[in-house]
Amino acid sequence: MPIEPISVDWAAARRVSYLLRQSFRYEYPEPIRELNHRLVVIPPERFGDQRRLRHQLSVDRDGVRFENRTDRFGNVVVDAFAPRVSEGIEFVAEVSVERHAAQPNRLADGWLADGYLLEPSQLTDADERIREAAKALADSAEWGLPLADSINDWVYQSMTYQHGVTGVRTTAAEALEIGSGVCQDYAHVMLAACRACGLPSRYVSGHLLGQGGSHAWVEVVLPTKDGTGDAIASTFDPTHASRGGLGYVTIAVGGDYSDVAPTSGTYLSSARGRLFTSKRVTLINLDYAG
Repeated sequence: MPIEPISVDWAAARRVSYLLRQSFRYEYPEPIRELNHRLVVIPPERFGDQRRLRHQLSVDRDGVRFENRTDRFGNVVVDAFAPRVSEGIEFVAEVSVERHAAQPNRLADGWLADGYLLEPSQLTDADERIREAAKALADSAEWGLPLADSINDWVYQSMTYQHGVTGVRTTAAEALEIGSGVCQDYAHVMLAACRACGLPSRYVSGHLLGQGGSHAWVEVVLPTKDGTGDAIASTFDPTHASRGGLGYVTIAVGGDYSDVAPTSGTYLSSARGRLFTSKRVTLINLDYAG
């Protein structure tokens, strides 16, 4: 039976389970051909303290072929192929996951080899304003988690949450210049500042309990300094000036939004399709500290 989030003592919660249902329906004014679609909507089997218990991806028509793969970030990617779609197609993902408190997200030695944690991406390249802010923040806070906290707060204070003023191709510099945007933009600005300060960091796509759409936040990845070469990935949510918590469900990670876009693809037709989405995250189990 679903549990109302407002009734939860999150400080005392130790284990939670969620059921996620998400749908993506595309409608077309005329038939399309050779649909080649990419879905990043299923979380990895394990991600830090998060464990995937069950998952299913379905489609509302016959003749669609699915191929599963893992990308270079460890994300689950499902490629869907359909020779013809007459009027529309709907993909539905159902996932159940479990999270445990006080279990850090530990990355094995070699975590810096890919380079994306420190290198600016097309959407997170810092301009002069971001570089100047990063320098001021680095001068006032100790490198590591204290600096990440300062950047998290700075982004929250520098932006106003507003739909419709940015898009999926808006860069961090453009969003900061506008001074408004959505969670994706907050994450991009934080990533630009972190990388300008030499803080390894990555974009996280997922869901926050109680929010209607998908959510985005940042993980700052720092060495453990215990001789293993491992690192700990710590959550920061600049949209809410918070350090995350058990109310977050991770789907995928990457350098920026373009690496983890939930739904994208191509087809043959001059017609433009319309996308309709829905999402529901239900808290289904909860354990407190004994």
